[in-house]
Amino acid sequence: MKFLIPKGTRDFSSIEILNRNFLIKTIQNGFLKFGFCPIETPSFENVSTFTGKYGKEGECLIFKIINSGNSLKKISNKALRYDLTVPFIRYISTNKNKIIFPFRRYQIQPVWRAENPQKGRFREFYQCDADIITPINSSSLWEEVEFFKLCDFIFNKLNIPTIIYINHIDILKGLAELSNIKKTLWKDFIRSLDKLGKIGKDLVKKEMIQKGISLKSINKIETLLNIKGKFFEKKNILNKLFKYSVNGKKGIKDINLIYKTIKNISLKKTVIKWDISLSRGINYYTDTIWEIVPFFNMFSIGGGGRYNKLTNLFGIKNFSGIGTSFGLDRIYIIMEEKKLFHTNPAKVMFINFGYEETLHAYKIINHLREIGISTQLYPNSINISKQFKYAHNNNIPFVIIIGKKEIEKNKIKIKDIKNKKEKEFDNINDLINQLK
Repeated sequence: MKFLIPKGTRDFSSIEILNRNFLIKTIQNGFLKFGFCPIETPSFENVSTFTGKYGKEGECLIFKIINSGNSLKKISNKALRYDLTVPFIRYISTNKNKIIFPFRRYQIQPVWRAENPQKGRFREFYQCDADIITPINSSSLWEEVEFFKLCDFIFNKLNIPTIIYINHIDILKGLAELSNIKKTLWKDFIRSLDKLGKIGKDLVKKEMIQKGISLKSINKIETLLNIKGKFFEKKNILNKLFKYSVNGKKGIKDINLIYKTIKNISLKKTVIKWDISLSRGINYYTDTIWEIVPFFNMFSIGGGGRYNKLTNLFGIKNFSGIGTSFGLDRIYIIMEEKKLFHTNPAKVMFINFGYEETLHAYKIINHLREIGISTQLYPNSINISKQFKYAHNNNIPFVIIIGKKEIEKNKIKIKDIKNKKEKEFDNINDLINQLK
């Protein structure tokens, strides 16, 4: 009998954990540098917390808890976290009297979705979120700019050049108006459009027809979405088209101000591009939206947007929310394929020559650990070539050799595993300088 893990989940090896910890620490440091504070919420919530927040399709992907030990009473009212945003707003509602606004929080925790597993898509995965909740009369587009700077800062540290595609929900509403799509179908239109890159144009058209959008409207929207050109060319075309659209005008105004501000603020590894077909399938976005894609365009590694009405659903009136989310597991896949990880289980390994030699070396081992240099001792005095092979296979960059000869000469020998060069030192301070 084979004991397999459930589809869409994974085991992680030691090196994978080290790489993931490096990734989490880098993202966490970015959040902290931008003034975000950590919170955590439970792995499962009441189903009512999630109901009506993600649309019908999103709610179909929620994992509901159907058993709780021997007690089935009311357990169907619980569900695993689908994302981090909705539990965060629930947290705000629960703790609003203790919170000082504007409130900047970050959260790095797993979420669960009943997805069809495939490359870069899992049923259990980590999200890394940062959000700002502000009284609606004091929110500004500087918050959007701050998030783009945050993304640039983090992905520069990870050495991943990115493109942030931006758009606005009001622009999509304006396009729906121009295409004579009924207002009652706008959310359906936006959700279907979000699938353009996933299922292709033909299946999106088919889905829109099934939802009641006419073929004439679909053909019109297809023409509008094909508007090409640089930022100002697209802006000028849409300004003319949105002459009588309040939604369209607001969307253009916001996007223009964001673009103008970004042009005056340096981004290191990020390019901002306006994609008028960009949509977000989750119900709660109301204004600016964005998607983060690496330059080599494997798949989306993050996204975000502004949500001005989500807090209302939890009884918190007149507050604006905005946030970004990074998919830790997708970023991991990219960094692994591009060989961007340089972590190892230890920086130094000491060869084990036997009891007396190891006892002599152990003072140095202790000292290296005390000053923060990760150090490993091979446990057995087996064949030396096998010990070197172990260090090589585990990506340990340096091996320390203190055998009888080195003890007699009062020397410390170090070997660089990569270039196979050896050096001898008279004292531990010279060794430390080499390792730092």
